[in-house]
Amino acid sequence: MGVLDLKKLIKFNPDKLTREMLDDKPEMRIALMCLEPGQKLTPHKAPMRLLMYVVEGRGTFTIGEEEIEADEKTCLPCDPMVEHGFRADKGEKLVVMAIVTPVE
Repeated sequence: MGVLDLKKLIKFNPDKLTREMLDDKPEMRIALMCLEPGQKLTPHKAPMRLLMYVVEGRGTFTIGEEEIEADEKTCLPCDPMVEHGFRADKGEKLVVMAIVTPVE
């Protein structure tokens, strides 16, 4: 894996969030998700550890029972099988990098 220039990888779609896999290996997956205002990633569960990093913008993140407002340069960790998701509900675009690692 080389250097990832996120500025060049950020792409938006007015109809749905965009998701680009930046790295996809068994030991770690990295995805970049770009949301226009009003778009969301519906809360769901996964059997992996997750770190959500806000690259740009701000929005509301669901982690378990919590609703957390977060903006640029905020990291939100999530344990396996805990419901998580986010939405661009603050009137601006939201870019999130998700790093996922398996549970051993």
